[in-house]
Amino acid sequence: MKPLWKYLAVFVGGGLLGTGAGFAAAIFAYPYIFLADVVANEQVTNAERRVVTARGTFIHADPADPVHYGKGGVTVYGDAVHLAADFEVGPGPKYHVYLVPKAPIARSGDLAGEKFVDLGRLRAFKGSQLYELPAGVAPADYGSVVIWCEAFGVLISPASLIRS
Repeated sequence: MKPLWKYLAVFVGGGLLGTGAGFAAAIFAYPYIFLADVVANEQVTNAERRVVTARGTFIHADPADPVHYGKGGVTVYGDAVHLAADFEVGPGPKYHVYLVPKAPIARSGDLAGEKFVDLGRLRAFKGSQLYELPAGVAPADYGSVVIWCEAFGVLISPASLIRS
């Protein structure tokens, strides 16, 4: 007959592994369950008074990766970045919108050592979204808008900017 402590160790170990696996599954499932159907529709206010400084198009950075993709347009104004109505990325956890000086950005390693401006967390995986630029940020100093997964340090979709 096995000692009781062995059964207890197996029980506690299984409980810890099960809890960890459940937590990991929840992190991955959350965006697909709760955010995948959310479509943003944020319009640019006072568009006639805003100056367009650059435009770009999000690309699928790694066609071999079916999960991390992006598409759609982006417009940079003197005081804001607007993701167009046709914007879309594959869902995932903790996506952020970055302004990056370097262009073009083609893979995650291209951001190593680069400074960037974090404009905030992505509000939806589809649709138009407006991100105000922080005071003192000059859009002319940036060559790319990037969707970045902070949870895993992965490039989701870059857009190289073309000056207007």
